[in-house]
Amino acid sequence: MRFSTFYKIINEINTLKLPGEKFQLLMAPPFRDQLINKFNKSSNKANPSAVLCLFYPGRNKETSVVFIVRKSNTGIHSSQVGFPGGKPEKQDIDLSQTAIRETHEEVGVDIKTIKIIRPMTEVFIPPSNFVVKPYIGYTLKTPNFTPQISEIDSIFEVSLKSILNSNNQKKSIVKTSYGPTISVPSFVFNGHVIWGATAMILIEIISLLNLINKK
Repeated sequence: MRFSTFYKIINEINTLKLPGEKFQLLMAPPFRDQLINKFNKSSNKANPSAVLCLFYPGRNKETSVVFIVRKSNTGIHSSQVGFPGGKPEKQDIDLSQTAIRETHEEVGVDIKTIKIIRPMTEVFIPPSNFVVKPYIGYTLKTPNFTPQISEIDSIFEVSLKSILNSNNQKKSIVKTSYGPTISVPSFVFNGHVIWGATAMILIEIISLLNLINKK
C-alpha cells in the first residue's frame, strides 16, 4: 500500500471499534496463562509502559513500519523484536508522549514529525510485570533511523504489504529466558521472528486495517 493511500484512511482508522483482546490472543504464546500463574502477578499491579507502531513512507513511497531488535543484555526481553517503546518518565504528559519520546530515543525519529493516530488495546506481559499501551502513529517524512546503541542491536523495516500478507504468519521455535524452547505463533519477516506481546499487538493492528479493506 502506498503511503498516499494509507494517509487517506487515517481518519477512518480512528473511527473503528478496536478488535480487542480476542484478536490479540490469536498470537499469544501457548504458555501465557501458565506464566500469569507462575509469576503470580496481575495487570492491576503491573508497571505501565508504551510502544509505538510507526507508519511512514518507506522505499518507493510504500507504507512501512519500523521494528527494533533489543540487545542481548537487556533482561527478560533480550534479543527480542519489538516496537520502539519503554517506561514513562516524569516529563511525559501521558503514555502517548512516552511512546513518541521512546521512539525518538530508540530509533532517532524527530518528535515533532510524529502524529498519533489512536491507542490500541493494552497487553499485559507477565514475566516483566508490565502493561503495555500500544499506539499507532505516522510521520509524513521518511525517517533516517539511528539506533540507540545502549539498548538496540539493530533496526529493520517491513512494508505494510508484507505485514498484511497472512503467509508471513507462521509457527516458530523460540528460546525463552524463563523456560525451554517452544513453538509459538509468530510473524516472520526476512528472517526476523516476531512473537509474544509484539505479535499480539501487531495482529490487532492487522485486524483493524482489514476491517477497512473489507468495506
